[in-house]
Amino acid sequence: MTGSNSVNVFVGLGLPWLISSIYQHKRGEIYETPPGNLAFSVMLFLITSVTCFFILGLRRATLGGELGGPPGVKYISATILVCLWLIYVVFSSLKAYNVIAWNPTF
Repeated sequence: MTGSNSVNVFVGLGLPWLISSIYQHKRGEIYETPPGNLAFSVMLFLITSVTCFFILGLRRATLGGELGGPPGVKYISATILVCLWLIYVVFSSLKAYNVIAWNPTF
């Protein structure tokens, strides 16, 4: 599901940008995209998703699968994964409302 969401996000953002930039280039104009919150959201998504995949890989290596297992381990894993989701939602919301000031210069 995360892979599908990633592809949808990157295609949904990348394809319109590509079409717009080609169109502007053909007209002899420079295509500029306002910075917005995209870099922050992508970085946050990458950090939380890599952490999620690490947990799932660790569970597979130690327990033989991603789901189930001993009660303590499965509840701890579920809690960590829900917290990762909450971290993403909370920090993305804070950035959208300009509570977090993060403006990298690339």
